[in-house]
Amino acid sequence: MPRGPRLDAPGVMHHVMARGIEKRKIFLQERDLLDFIKRLGMVLEDKNAVAYAWALLPNHFHLLIRTSQGDLVGVMRKLMTGYAINFNLRHKRVGHLFQNRYKSVICQEEPYLLELVRYIHLNPIRAGLVSGLDNLMSYPWSGYRVLMGRGKYPWQDVGEVLGRFGKTSGEARRRFRRFMEEGIGQGKRPELMGGGLIRSLGGWEVVKKTRGGKERILSDTRILGDGDFVSRVIREAESLERKEVIDLKELIYQVSAGMGVGVGELRGKGKSAILADTRAIISYIAVERYEISGVEVAQELGQARSAICRSVRRGREKMKRYSEVVKRLFSTNQQVNNVP
Repeated sequence: MPRGPRLDAPGVMHHVMARGIEKRKIFLQERDLLDFIKRLGMVLEDKNAVAYAWALLPNHFHLLIRTSQGDLVGVMRKLMTGYAINFNLRHKRVGHLFQNRYKSVICQEEPYLLELVRYIHLNPIRAGLVSGLDNLMSYPWSGYRVLMGRGKYPWQDVGEVLGRFGKTSGEARRRFRRFMEEGIGQGKRPELMGGGLIRSLGGWEVVKKTRGGKERILSDTRILGDGDFVSRVIREAESLERKEVIDLKELIYQVSAGMGVGVGELRGKGKSAILADTRAIISYIAVERYEISGVEVAQELGQARSAICRSVRRGREKMKRYSEVVKRLFSTNQQVNNVP
C-alpha cells in the first residue's frame, strides 16, 4: 500500500525519524555529527521551530520538533539535503545517503510529549552505545545532557520539558532523571510510532468491533493521538494544503508584472539587476513557500538549476528590499497571500 501524503499543520509536534540507505552509517566521524547539529540549529531557527528531544545514532536519527508555520517538509528538506551534500563531499562519495523518505508522526502533546522525550533520549542506551544514565550524560549527540544542564542550544526548548517536573531547575532535573530511569526497562515502544487510537485500543480487530457500535473511532497511522486530535489535525492539514497550492506560471506572471519586467525578458539571457532580483523573488517564493522543486522553476524560467539555487539564497534579502512591491502585488490575490 502506498504511503499517504505528508500531514502538517501550524504548531503541531512531530516525531521524525530517518535512517541511512541500506541501514548504512550516516555519521562516520565527529565532524559529521557536529555538522548535522549545526545545520539542525540553523534550520530550526530559520523556520521558527524548536526541538524538545533529539538523538543521533550511527545509522539513524530521531527528532521531536514543533513547527510554527506548518513547514515540516521545508525543515527536513533543508536539513537532510544540505547534510547529505556535505557528507558526500567530505567522504568523496556519490548517491543517496538516506533510505527513502523520512518518517514523521504528528503527536498529541498530552500525554505523548514526555513519553517521546524519554523514548528518544533513551535510544543510545537501547542501542548499546552507552550504559546507564550516568554515561548518557556524557553522550554529546542527544538532548538529554542539555536537559540535565550540561550544555545549551537555543533551539532546544528545555523549559517546556523541565517545567512539567518542578518549579526549580534542581527539583525538576531530579524528577526528570527518575522519570528516565523508569523507562529504561520498557524497551522498544511501538505504541509511540503512530496509529491514532488503534494500538492503545488493542489493534484493528478491536477497532472493527468498536465501529459496529454507535461510537466512531477515527485513526490515521501518520498521527499519534485520540480521535478528536486526529480529526482536527486532518482538517487543519487539508486546509493548509489547499491554501498552499499555487500555479507556477501564474506566480511568474504576477511577479514579473509587479516588478515591471516582461516574462519573455525574464526567461531570456539578460543579466540586469532588475531581472536578477525578479528571478530571485520568484525562486524564493516558489521553492521556500510552496515547495516547488528547483528543477521545475529552472525549466519555467529557462535558467540552470544552479542559478535557481543561488536565486533562492538571494531571495529572502530581495523580498525585504522590494517589500512594498511584493505586498501590493499579492494583497489582491488570495492564492498567493501571506508570502513571507
